[in-house]
Amino acid sequence: MKKIILFAMLAVAGITATNAQTTKKAKVAKVAKVEGAGMAFETETIDYGTIAHNADGKREFVFVNNGTKPLIITNTTGSCGCTVPTTPKEPIAPGAKGVIGVKYATDRVGAFTKTVTVTSNAEGQPTKILTIKGTVLPDPVKS
Repeated sequence: MKKIILFAMLAVAGITATNAQTTKKAKVAKVAKVEGAGMAFETETIDYGTIAHNADGKREFVFVNNGTKPLIITNTTGSCGCTVPTTPKEPIAPGAKGVIGVKYATDRVGAFTKTVTVTSNAEGQPTKILTIKGTVLPDPVKS
């Protein structure tokens, strides 16, 4: 009887250990190809969440040129002076990834929602609006 219980416990432990080792593969979204230049973003909204006052406000929007021609970004504009975007200077080849950086001035306390307007030669969407949002906490009160 002891051998049966021992065997059952080992079997349960072995199955549990085997299941703990499995990993889930990330789903890769298929991006439709377009004629001409294309611009498909991994995400169009970045949520900073709740961040500390004067924290690092740098984030990145990653995109891929899903077109057949080089993508040229001609301009990026923040909705206010507190949102400063950076733009790739070189054309993005078909199938290549690019990054649009954005830096939010986290010296302003409170909730925020700001936009970045991207102007490019992308077929069907010459302007694209990206969003950043979050909440900057005030400095802790010292007692």
